[in-house]
This record gives sequence, C-alpha cells and structure tokens, in this order.
Amino acid sequence: MDEKALASDGGDLVEEIRGWARELGFSQLGVSDIDLSEHEDHLQRWLAAGYHGEMHWMASHGAKRSRPEELVPGTCRVLSLRMDYLSDGAEPFAVLGDPNKAYIARYTLGRDYHKLIRKRLAQLAKRIEQRMGGGHYRAFVDSAPVLERALAERAGLGWIAKNTLLISQEAGSWFFLGEIYTDLPLPPDPPQSTKHCGSCQACIDICPTNAFVEPFVLDARRCISYLTIEHKGSIDPELRPLMGNRIFGCDDCQLVCPWNKFAAPSAEPDFQPRHSLDDQGLLELFAWDEATWATRTEGSALRRIGYERWLRNLAIALGNAPSTTAVIDALRQRKDFPSELVQEHVQWALERHGAE
Repeated sequence: MDEKALASDGGDLVEEIRGWARELGFSQLGVSDIDLSEHEDHLQRWLAAGYHGEMHWMASHGAKRSRPEELVPGTCRVLSLRMDYLSDGAEPFAVLGDPNKAYIARYTLGRDYHKLIRKRLAQLAKRIEQRMGGGHYRAFVDSAPVLERALAERAGLGWIAKNTLLISQEAGSWFFLGEIYTDLPLPPDPPQSTKHCGSCQACIDICPTNAFVEPFVLDARRCISYLTIEHKGSIDPELRPLMGNRIFGCDDCQLVCPWNKFAAPSAEPDFQPRHSLDDQGLLELFAWDEATWATRTEGSALRRIGYERWLRNLAIALGNAPSTTAVIDALRQRKDFPSELVQEHVQWALERHGAE
C-alpha cells in the first residue's frame, strides 16, 4: 500500500492493527510521527544536570534516543502499545506499613515482562508485514535508546505526569510500554496535548527521598527505584533510613496518584505474583542462599540486580526494621559474607540496632 492509498485507507488499517494488538493482550495502541524535538531539549537539560546518575547509557547514544530515524533508518512512524500489569495480591500499603515485610515494586512480582512483550510485539509486526506484503518493523521493550513515554504521548496514549510516568485517563499508570518502529506511513493519532495533573502533587509529597527536583523533573540519584536497581555500589547512608522496607523499586508515586483509581487488574496470568513475593518477610528473603535466590527469581526482573545487591537492599531494610533478636541474629550471620558491599550495609544495619 503506497502513501496515497494509506492516506485514504490507512485509518481502516490502523483499526485492523488495533484489533490484532488486543488479541495479543495489549490494552491500547497509538500511532505517532517521529518529531521528538521538544522532548530532546528536556532530555539534554536533564542529562546536563547529572540527574541520570550511573545510567550512562542514557547519554551514550547521541541523538538516537530522541530521533527514531537515526536509530532505525527509514523510520517514519512508531506504534506505541500499552500492556497493563496491575495484579492481585497483598494490599501495597499494608506491606509498606509493616516494617518486617519486604516491599517489591508491583511490576516485577510476576514474570519478566521484557520477553513476554517483545514476543507479542514481534508477532504483531509479523502480522502487519504479512498484511502489507513487506515493510520494515523493529520492536523494542526497554532494549534500545527509545524515549518510550515521549513517543506514547505523541501517540495519544496519555501524558507525561509530574512523577515523570505516563498516565492514561482511562487506565492510570500501572502498565508497560512497547514500540514498533516502521517505515509504513500510517496516519498518526492525535497526540496528547494536555496534562491532567492540575494542582495535585501527591506524588511529589509522598516521595520518601524527595527525589523530585520540581514537577516533571526527577533526580534519579535520590530515587529508590534507581538506588535499589540501577546503582551498583554503596548507597548514601543519609538515604538508607528513608528507604524503609523497599528492597526492589518503589511505587509510592503511583500508589497515591488519583488517576490510578481507573486502573484495572491485568488479565495476563504471567503478571500475577510468584513465590508470595507480594507479601514476604524480610527475614525469610534475607535467609535465601544464592541457589535459592537463583531458583526463586528465575524468569523474573529481580534477576537484574544479582544476589549481592539483593542482600545489600535487604540489609538496609533490616536496618530500618524493629530491633528484635531475630533481626540482629540474621544480620550477624551475614557479617562475614564475602562481599565488602554487603558487609558495609550489614554493619550499618547492626549499628542502627545498637549491635555489633
């Protein structure tokens, strides 16, 4: 189908593609052009301020992140797709409110979303290719320098909110995003041109570490998600008490967002909690040896941090837990763990409890 034909029949084709996407478990699909100039300026200011911390890949690809045609030559449109992940399980505030429990970000309680969504995107791209008799299609899920939220906003899926996440008026923010870059000149959807946060700043007020420099600007170096997942070394002692019992990621800014009252539970069984990770005790998780950790995190995004940082994060949470004999004994058993990183955080935790 050439550009002239797409101009007249492209809308019907996009609706057909949306139907295929729904069959594959996606909740929404939007089509955008590739003009991200406004977001490119914002990205450059954010990088210049050093807010990306150790996430060097955010700056290492030049303009490819904000110029899709440089990442994949020939790209003129991007399909942005939403897949909801909100799962059943323990009530998040109840877990956060129990200092003996471990809080794990909701998105990682089930199977690793990367492989699942990438496979579905590839299936969708293949179907479009067969329908069109050709064309070029590249699917991405956090796997390349892609400004996914900017593209989703351009595609009309929602707006980038004060907490820097994408929010949908119909579905809140508990969802993953994936993209298909293509040279197929489909008619783009109307971009999201308004933001609907209003005067609300619940996300900014709730942030445990005050990671928001201002609305719409996050200093990742203070963000608990960054600290527990991306940061590889010692965590700033001043920030450790503020992390509470959060051992992998943080959902606070989503939990208080009024728009998430519209979020519906995901129908995807792979996103349901596994191994009771939605409601596990800190001591139980800290007692896992490396073999148990490897078994229980198989196929999970938790694997990303490795066993050493898993223990580092748990040691901090135990330092913030109530002082009990069981907590102190557990920490003492890890004092000589063969990792200076773990030893440092265990020692800090013991000192918090007035123990050695």
